[in-house]
Amino acid sequence: MSATELTLTLSGATAADARAVVRVLEPAFGQPKEELPADDAVTVHTARFAHDPADGPTPPAAGATGHLSGAVTVTVQGAPEAVARARESLTHAFTAQDQGSVSGDQEQEWQLLLEP
Repeated sequence: MSATELTLTLSGATAADARAVVRVLEPAFGQPKEELPADDAVTVHTARFAHDPADGPTPPAAGATGHLSGAVTVTVQGAPEAVARARESLTHAFTAQDQGSVSGDQEQEWQLLLEP
């Protein structure tokens, strides 16, 4: 069992927006390692998830859609399998624009713009 970490960074999001995005990822990744801030004065939120590739793919929950109060920039970073799984879940739940990706030796970073 080789667990890796997936890091999610949300910019321009309210606390409710951050929770909506995290809820969409929970079926595939479980609960984040720490609670999200509830302070709406914060505009950048981070969530970290443990990801075990041995768990196999988990399809996005049927009808799982999120509601956002405004556009949110999401950066997902981690192992390529985890990033691909997160990207699939987010693009099924939200209207998303691909903002690009960067691949390293063992990690990948992908940025999406989620729209209400």
